[in-house]
Amino acid sequence: MDEEEIEKAVVAYLKKKGFKQTELAFQEEQQQNKNSSSSTRNNNSANSQIDPDITKKILSFSEFETGPERHQEEYSKLRSWAYSSLDLYKHELLRVLYPVFIHCFMELVARGHIQEARAFFNSYREDHEMTHLRDLQKLEGVLSPSHLEEMEFAHSIRLSKVNIKMCQYSYDLLLQYLHKSESITMLGIINERINFQVSPGQPGSISDDAEVVTLVASGHDASLINQKEVHWGLLEDSLEERLEKTGASVPDSEKFDGDPKEGEVEENKKKSVEGGKQGASVKKLKKDKVGVATGKSSRTEGSTVTTAPRVKPELALPAIPTEVEHSILEDLRNRVQLSNAALPSVSFYTFVNTHNGLNCASISHDGSLVAGGFSDSSLKVWDMAKLGQQTGPSFLQGETDSPSSEHVLGSSGGRRCYTLFQGHSGPVYSASFSPYGDFLLSASSDSTIRLWSTSLNANLVCYKGHNYPVWDVQFSPVGHYFASSSHDRTARIWSMDRIQPLRIMAGHLSDVDCVQWHANCNYIATGSSDKTVRLWDVQSGDCVRIFIGHRSMILSLAMSPDGRYMASGDEDGTVMMWDLSSGRCITPLVGHSSCVWSLAFSGEGSLLASGSADCTVKLWDVTTSTKAPLKEENKSGSNNRLRSLKTLPTKATPVYALRFSRRNLLFAAGAFSKSA
Repeated sequence: MDEEEIEKAVVAYLKKKGFKQTELAFQEEQQQNKNSSSSTRNNNSANSQIDPDITKKILSFSEFETGPERHQEEYSKLRSWAYSSLDLYKHELLRVLYPVFIHCFMELVARGHIQEARAFFNSYREDHEMTHLRDLQKLEGVLSPSHLEEMEFAHSIRLSKVNIKMCQYSYDLLLQYLHKSESITMLGIINERINFQVSPGQPGSISDDAEVVTLVASGHDASLINQKEVHWGLLEDSLEERLEKTGASVPDSEKFDGDPKEGEVEENKKKSVEGGKQGASVKKLKKDKVGVATGKSSRTEGSTVTTAPRVKPELALPAIPTEVEHSILEDLRNRVQLSNAALPSVSFYTFVNTHNGLNCASISHDGSLVAGGFSDSSLKVWDMAKLGQQTGPSFLQGETDSPSSEHVLGSSGGRRCYTLFQGHSGPVYSASFSPYGDFLLSASSDSTIRLWSTSLNANLVCYKGHNYPVWDVQFSPVGHYFASSSHDRTARIWSMDRIQPLRIMAGHLSDVDCVQWHANCNYIATGSSDKTVRLWDVQSGDCVRIFIGHRSMILSLAMSPDGRYMASGDEDGTVMMWDLSSGRCITPLVGHSSCVWSLAFSGEGSLLASGSADCTVKLWDVTTSTKAPLKEENKSGSNNRLRSLKTLPTKATPVYALRFSRRNLLFAAGAFSKSA
C-alpha cells in the first residue's frame, strides 16, 4: 500500500471528526514534503514502506465507522473486562462505562442507526439505572438525529467532556487494554469525550464515586473557578457579636425557663385554619416528633458562630429599628443551646383540604405567620396569634404537654381566618418572609415577583425581569435585598426600592431551582437542574465556586450560621454538606427516600434539619462530622457520613418548609396528602 492512500485515509478521518486545525497542519506538512528536493523525496519513498500492522490500524481508523455492530461488540468487551478487573481498581475502571455507554448510543443515533441504538440502549441500561435513572429517562426520548440538537440535555452532553478521576495505574490498565484489544471505536469515544484527572498513588475510595464523574461539565473549568478566594466569615458588628461583647448572656436554666415565651403561644394554637372550601377534621399527627431538649449545653461548647472570622459587607446594609434590635437580642439571649444530646422542640403546621393546590409554604422567623402559595395564583397568610381567638371546637386532640405542637391549616367551618393576597396570574411557587416579618415576597409562573406588606395586607411592588417562571425567591438575612431563581437559567439579586435587578447571575446549564443567601450577605448559592450548586459573589456577579456531586436536580439549600458550610438537597433524597472555602463535599447524608424540599441549620449550627416528600423530618449531627479532619474522613471511607440523630415521621404530610426560630424552636409545614 503506497503512502498516498494512507494520506487520503488520514485526511478523510480528520475531516469526519472535525479536526480542522490538525487537518490543515497535516496537509501543510505533506505539501512541504512534496516541494523538498528530489533526493530527499527518494529517501522518503525508500522509507515509506510502512509496517503492515501500522497501515492496518490507520485504515481501521478511517473505516471503523461503517458498521453499527462495532459499538455493541466493543462496548460488550470493555464491560466484561472492567467487571473482571482486580477489586482494587474495578470501581475506578467501571466509572468509564457510563459515559462510553451514553456516547455510543448517541453516536449510533447521530448516524441514523435508530434500531441498533435502541437495542444497544435497552441491552445495557440496567447497569446504570441505580445511579443515573433520571438521565436515562430523559435519553429514552431521543429517537432521531434531530432530537440530539433539540433536546437540551443531550445537546449539552455532546458539547462537553466528561471529567473522570482515577489513579495512574488504573489509567495505564485502561490504555493497555484498548490498544491490545484494538478497540478503535471505544478508543475514539474515550479520547474525544472523556477528560481523565489522573492522580498518583492508590485508587480513591468507593465512597467518592458521587464526586468523580460529571456527565454535563460546565462551560468553565470548575477546578479553576474553585481556586478563587471565598471570605466565608460573618459581618463585622453583627448582633451576635454585640451580644458577646456586652457579655449579656443568661444562665442556661433561665434560657429554658424563658423559652416558652415563644413556645407557650405555640402550645395554645391548636385550632384549625381555613385552607379549603369544605370542613374536615384531621387526626393529630404523631406526638413524638422529636425529644425535648433535656440536656443543658454550655454556650462555650455550642457557639461556633463566635469563632468565625469577620468580614466587611459588600452591600449597603439597611438600618435596624431599635425596637426590632432589642427584640432580636432578647431572642438571642434566650436561645436554647442544641446538640446531639439536646434536640429541639418541633411545631408542625399541617395544611388540609388543599386539593393538591399547595405549591409552597413559608414560615416567618418567629413562627407567628405562615404563608402558602397555591396553583390558583393566590397567596394566603395565617396569623398564628389569631387562631386561639376563634370560636368553635378544635379539630386536634392530644395532650397539651407534648413537646411537639401541631396546628392544622385547613377549613374550620367558620369565617375565613387567613389573609388572601391576590395579584399573580399564575401558580405561586415560592414565598419568603422578611427577617422582621413586615414584608412577604412571592414568586410565580407569570415570571414576576411581588412584594406584600403583612401590616397593610396589600401588594406594594411587582418586580419584572425574568423571562420565564420564577421557581424561588429568598430575602437576605438583613432584609431589603432579595434573590430569585428561574427557568431562564439565571438568578437575580434585587433591592426592595428598585424595580430592576441589581445583578444577573448566568452560568447554569438548566433551570435554577433554588437560591440561598450566605450569612454575611456577600454571596448567594444557587441549585440547578444541571445537578450543580454554584456560589456567586454578590458585588461582582462572578461565580466563585462550583459544587459537583449530586446525581439529580437540586431542590433545597441551607447555609450554616457561621457561614463556613452549606447543605444541599436533591430530587433523589440525598443531602450533601460542603465546605465553602475548599469547594469539597465533606459528607453525603443518605436516609431520605424522596425529594428533599427543605433544609435548615439550628441557631448555633450544631444540627441540620431536612424535610422531605417521604413525609419525614430528619435531624443530623453537624458538629461531629465537621470537626473530623479531611484525611481521617478519606481513610474511613463510607464511615464519615453525618450521624442521623432522629427521624420524625408524619402520617401522610410531605414536608414543604422548615425554619429554626432565633430561640431554636423548629417550625415545619406541609400539606396533608391522602396519596402519601
